[in-house]
Amino acid sequence: MSNIQIGVAGIVFALTLIALRVPIGVALGLVSIIGISQITSISVAWGMISATPFDFAGTWELTAAPMFLFMGYLCTTTNMTQGLFHAMRLYLARLPGGLAVSSVMASAFFAAASGSSVATSAAMSRIAVPEMLKHNYDKGLATGTVAASGTLGSLIPPSVLLVLYGVYAQVSVGQLFMAGFLPGIISALLYILMIMVRVHFKPSLAGHTNIRSTRQEKWDAFKDIWPLPLLIGSVLGGIFLGVFSPTEAGAIGTSIAGLIAFTRRSLTLDAFKNAVKSTAVSTASIFIILIGSLFFTRFLALSGVPAAFSDLILGVSTETWWIILAVALIYLVLGMFIDSIGLMLLTLPLILPLVEGADLNLIWFGIIVVKLLEVGLVTPPIGLNVYVIKGALGNSVTLQEVFKGVAWFIVMDLVALLLIVLFPALSLYLPKLMF
Repeated sequence: MSNIQIGVAGIVFALTLIALRVPIGVALGLVSIIGISQITSISVAWGMISATPFDFAGTWELTAAPMFLFMGYLCTTTNMTQGLFHAMRLYLARLPGGLAVSSVMASAFFAAASGSSVATSAAMSRIAVPEMLKHNYDKGLATGTVAASGTLGSLIPPSVLLVLYGVYAQVSVGQLFMAGFLPGIISALLYILMIMVRVHFKPSLAGHTNIRSTRQEKWDAFKDIWPLPLLIGSVLGGIFLGVFSPTEAGAIGTSIAGLIAFTRRSLTLDAFKNAVKSTAVSTASIFIILIGSLFFTRFLALSGVPAAFSDLILGVSTETWWIILAVALIYLVLGMFIDSIGLMLLTLPLILPLVEGADLNLIWFGIIVVKLLEVGLVTPPIGLNVYVIKGALGNSVTLQEVFKGVAWFIVMDLVALLLIVLFPALSLYLPKLMF
């Protein structure tokens, strides 16, 4: 077998193992070790195993990921995000589909604090969906809103996906954070616009909501959630103004979150322990996938598959639209079966040489990739956010109802993706203004 044939066989074998539910990091690592042994020798493969994980895990920029995870878990365990939906409901309930609109806004804030799509969907499904169902909202609209809004955690900074992409593609994580801000806001606004238009033409979708509140109730609700905007503004503002790096921002954001929780007397020992434990588990899972993907990158580079793939795509056309279309098809198809982090790290070894060969902006392309991964989180048959919501709600809704409800939001995601592709300035304007 030629090296390229070994590389292609390795990709097929890796996808087969992932389909059989072998952990992605393990599958990539196992395939890589066997493949490198075939191309070179077992001693070379063993040398990679002994040196690569230690060197990669010591990468300074990677420390931003566990710090932002810790910040998000600390906000959750100290109940800093608990009043979000209640506050948004008081302010936005009078809009058409007000509770669904409130869910989108609350999810956007929660996502900005946690950086995790799954965590956002899990939390909001227990808070927002029961409230909407109680007011006779359509089940598809109620669950689809939360499933789709949870994906905003991938794009609105600080995002763990953007950190991992930045480290892997060797581009500025701070610029990626700023690049994801406007597309994330636009995605949320498109969701809200679609909800309001649908409810305007079909009021029965939103039941009969009659929530009224006084100025005092609104002020009390704001006092309950003010720490979150302060925390997010401090982190993103510091990065934008060049006061500190994204890695430092993670530590500073965690410190601010801990200080706020302490002043609110919600920083208990149990809350702190739970945040540390959740952070350790999530970080270990991510790093295993990262190390496996790094092995896979070395294997594919030795096989010559990325260069052959790049030549194949560019041989059809070197136009930007064709490259984006080819990449989109890969992510939309594989996104139905593989979780976002695993999919990104599985495909980047193939995609990045293609993008660099076409001389596309890696910051702009990173936002496109993350947006495509967001769509994959809600597309059947393995829309991870959909299954999170189904697991949280049990038999009160069916998978068919959730997937039917989320279809409208997928259309809005594709509109947002089209805007990002047609108007690169949406992603590149803020990074150019950074200090």
